[in-house]
Amino acid sequence: MAIIVEKYGGTSVGSIERITAVADKVARSHEAGDQMVVVVSAMSGETNRLLGLANEIDPEASARENDVLVSTGEQVTIALLCMALHKIGQKAKSYTGGQAMILTDTAHGRARIRSIDNSRMMKDLNDGNIIVVAGFQGTDEEGNITTLGRGGSDTTAVALAAALKAGECRIYTDVDGVYTADPRIVPDARRLDKITFEEMLELSSLGTKVLQIRSVEFAGKYRVPLRVLSSFEEGPGTLISYEEDAQMESAVISGIAHNTDEAKLTITGVPDHPGVAHQILGGISAQNINIDMIIQNVGEDDTTDFTFTVPRTDFEAARRTLERVSNELGARGVRGDDAIAKVSVCGVGMRSHTGVADTMFGALAEEGINIQMISTSEIKISVVIDDKYTELAVRALHKAFELDKA
Repeated sequence: MAIIVEKYGGTSVGSIERITAVADKVARSHEAGDQMVVVVSAMSGETNRLLGLANEIDPEASARENDVLVSTGEQVTIALLCMALHKIGQKAKSYTGGQAMILTDTAHGRARIRSIDNSRMMKDLNDGNIIVVAGFQGTDEEGNITTLGRGGSDTTAVALAAALKAGECRIYTDVDGVYTADPRIVPDARRLDKITFEEMLELSSLGTKVLQIRSVEFAGKYRVPLRVLSSFEEGPGTLISYEEDAQMESAVISGIAHNTDEAKLTITGVPDHPGVAHQILGGISAQNINIDMIIQNVGEDDTTDFTFTVPRTDFEAARRTLERVSNELGARGVRGDDAIAKVSVCGVGMRSHTGVADTMFGALAEEGINIQMISTSEIKISVVIDDKYTELAVRALHKAFELDKA
């Protein structure tokens, strides 16, 4: 019998009817011979409701108590799902993160998993139980409840699949797989049957919101086959695998990603000497602001212009820091733009095919879209453009690379 780990998000368990439907789906898999471990999120809206209650009492409540509070959302779901399974004649047992022996560090609200002891779960699986685990949570070495932060339930599912040596980890969401582009922008976007971990990591980091990058990293590290499926309709979904086959390599580009949550900052006329990049970016990094794309241009007057992008929510804080650094360095000034977007093409086929950049830049030029910044890796090319052209750029690139064709 294979061990299968399935994860259901908040919308998938957002009502009693949906929890009952999940129970029926899990029971069918169990009756077909698989040992089932199910990871669930809180019912949709519940975590925000709990955080709202905390905010009413104290907007600066301790992170430890916030974790104790929000972890109860998943505990409600595991109990209800086990009740639904019992009602249809299935043996099932609920586990909190602590009961599943998920050990984390002490970073409340953004804890990272250190280890998982699978002995208790394996015993219950071998006794014929379906195991239902609260996602998003664990405990530290002192027994304090911790939560894993954004995408935590996906991370829980992948970590359990690795610890249990599961045959597959299935992430059920409100979409039926990974698409060549956002179907809301490109109506003829195509669902991919397979994609590599490397491509999925790039697409997740570039703005595709199907899976959180942290869970993909975990799955890739421990070689856990990952599949994205829909909770609401049947279908094979998209398999994310560490194996590249001939069909994957024949496709030059697997997908188009876009991200409109970035902003651009430029410091001009900086004296060009060793260590200047560290001086410019050190203050930004000290505020835990992520820096994405970076471009440096050296002028003839022995000065340099330094441009980089940050999350749009950090734009004002980063600009204030950069203006201070500009004064310290004697630079000419600081410019900022929070109306940009990053559009990217990604595919392992880029390793063995030429002309990708030419096709990409040509397609954008035909639409009159100016490129402000360019960044490349072995399997992706990203450009920064004016955000008002985002949808036009995505559609143009999807057409140029013929991603609507199987």
